[in-house]
Amino acid sequence: MNRRKTSQAVATLLVTEDPAALAREAADQLLAWTIEVPGLVRVALSGGSTPRRTYQELVRPRMIDRFPWQKVHWFWGDERFVPPGHSESNYRMAREAMLDAAPIPPGNIHPIPTVGVDADEAALRYEAELKDAYGGSTLRRNQPLFDVCLLGLGDDGHTASLIPGDAVLSEQHRWVAVVAHGRPEIRITLTYPAINASRHIAFLVSGKDKRAILRDVLAGDDSKPAARLSPKGNILFIADRAAARE
Repeated sequence: MNRRKTSQAVATLLVTEDPAALAREAADQLLAWTIEVPGLVRVALSGGSTPRRTYQELVRPRMIDRFPWQKVHWFWGDERFVPPGHSESNYRMAREAMLDAAPIPPGNIHPIPTVGVDADEAALRYEAELKDAYGGSTLRRNQPLFDVCLLGLGDDGHTASLIPGDAVLSEQHRWVAVVAHGRPEIRITLTYPAINASRHIAFLVSGKDKRAILRDVLAGDDSKPAARLSPKGNILFIADRAAARE
């Protein structure tokens, strides 16, 4: 492991041989983090092909019977404002890759609502659901909102749907916000305050196309939204060798 300082936090870089090894490492790390929590666990999921491999790894024979499914509650870091069965839905991806195959109580799954509401109402409802799960409307330093927040890293440095140039980057009060510009579809995303209120943050980064942006984020280039996180703990980047090669 290598430790580097981003603009706001110390980031640990863990390099794996290839995407399959990355998925195994991320699944093992998620297992370790969930086991260490004595009570209920809240995990925020990411969309994308790299997290999909990790979700699939969690329900493989070596892992499925070891994971504490009954105590883990699953949330989403962001979602496209599309129906849950849509091919671009992050919820659908996680359901097909993991949730349908795991012994998860239905009440432990908390997708962002996208049907029967407009985007603003969806954001308000999801924020209310998070506050209910948290047990309060004010984030406290000694009580994380999420025990684990899994994130991806876009080519432009975005993470979740914290997109360069969007007003959401300046949001300091809301936990959930609408991102209506910069992408073909409207998105709902966790904001910096919500993501920063995580016990553990893990970026999953794969492929040579991510090499330059990973280098910039690890160097603390705060023009990249992913480099502007300031969590209470540290951040773990799990990257395959293609993404991490200097």
